[in-house]
Amino acid sequence: MSVVKNPVFNKRIFWDIYFDALDYDAKANFIIERVFERGDVDDVRQCRRYYGDERIREALTQAKWLSLPTIYLACAILNNELTDYKCYITAQSNPQPFRY
Repeated sequence: MSVVKNPVFNKRIFWDIYFDALDYDAKANFIIERVFERGDVDDVRQCRRYYGDERIREALTQAKWLSLPTIYLACAILNNELTDYKCYITAQSNPQPFRY
C-alpha cells in the first residue's frame, strides 16, 4: 500500500499565509482554488495527483469566484462545461457595465 505524499507547491502561490502550517486536507478547497488561479503546470499536476480530478471538480465548480481563464483551464482539464461552474453562472446573471 503506497502512501500519497503531500504535494510540493511553489511557495509564491501562498505568499500571504504561513506556508508550513498549511493543512492540505482541512483547507483543500482553498488550496485547489489558489493552485488553479496562481500556480503553474507543475503545481496543477501536483494538485491533481494529490486530490484527484473528482475532488478538484467539486471544489472548482462550487467556488465563489474564479477568473475566466481559470474556468477555461478547469474545463479543459476536467472535461466539463462553463455552465457547470457556480461562479460563471453568477457572473452571467450580474453583468458589469460596458467598459469603453
